[in-house]
Amino acid sequence: MNKKDDSFKDFVLDQLQKLDDIEAQRMFGGYGIYRDETFFGILHKGRLYFKIDDATIGEYRERKMKPFRPNAKQTLKSYYQVPVDIIEDGERLCEWAVKAIGCQPRSK
Repeated sequence: MNKKDDSFKDFVLDQLQKLDDIEAQRMFGGYGIYRDETFFGILHKGRLYFKIDDATIGEYRERKMKPFRPNAKQTLKSYYQVPVDIIEDGERLCEWAVKAIGCQPRSK
């Protein structure tokens, strides 16, 4: 894990501080983002991905965002990259995070 990934993780967690109980845990060469026990985000190679469902996918596709690809052979279509302008806006990032957290019960 390099310093750049850690500083990006710290920035994202700082942006999400209005939401309680957000934490990052190391996983697949990056971090999983959780609220309580709910896994809703992935930090990987300087990018942030959030859980999506049928109700939220449109916002990501409209912005031409791509699904999470940890490697060339694998794509997780239930996680999409969060646009930079959203990450930089703490208010909007929290709104997107709440939507991602809300995807969990419906997607099971």
